[in-house]
Amino acid sequence: MLKIRNLYAYYGSVTALSGVTCHVREGEIVCLIGSNGAGKTTLLNAVCGLVRREGEVSFAGRNLTSLAAEAIVALGISQVPEGRQLFAPMTVAENLELGAYLRHRRQNKAEIRRDLERVFELFPRLQDRLQQKAGTMSGGEQQMLAIGRALMARPKLLLMDEPSLGLAPKVVEDILATLDRLRSEGMTILLVEQNARAALKAADRGYVLETGRIILSGAAADLLQDRQVTRAYLGRDYKEFTEGR
Repeated sequence: MLKIRNLYAYYGSVTALSGVTCHVREGEIVCLIGSNGAGKTTLLNAVCGLVRREGEVSFAGRNLTSLAAEAIVALGISQVPEGRQLFAPMTVAENLELGAYLRHRRQNKAEIRRDLERVFELFPRLQDRLQQKAGTMSGGEQQMLAIGRALMARPKLLLMDEPSLGLAPKVVEDILATLDRLRSEGMTILLVEQNARAALKAADRGYVLETGRIILSGAAADLLQDRQVTRAYLGRDYKEFTEGR
């Protein structure tokens, strides 16, 4: 579904990605792990047309490289950004409505309402807080709202950037369970996550980024047990972890 080949991305004169090649198949969760500054968020932003880039990025056979961010969203890619980036003074209802802003031009309100009901099915708490300002919600509720807002664009590919950031372990577990449910319903997900263990447990496959380059890739279960990954990103050997030492 998503194919990236020899991708370079830049912030001014700084090269943030150097020849990245990877792919995401339809219906799977693929995670990107790596340390801060490795280029994980930059890769998502490059897919969405938010940074200067060179190389090949294609989605469902369509070349994205020359497209603006708005056109990429219209093709079926939505991003849940790091830190949620909600409109804090606006209500839950207003934030969700903004997620469907492109669809208001070409689809009727009944279809958008059905998608809103789907968001409420995933996150019932949002329906109870429709008139609450987004900035007054807890971190977990804000993450639910950020995901809901992205889903209102009816994406085929969901890009998730650090969904566990600043959240309690139980909330993280619930968010990852929601991603698994979305995958079971046909959603394709590219997940960036600092919590490497949680990401690899949730994903089908993974890539390890280091200073703008992919240094490892494979099945998520294999990466969980890879000694290089466990020492660098999980803190200790996976065998020791599973044995409770």
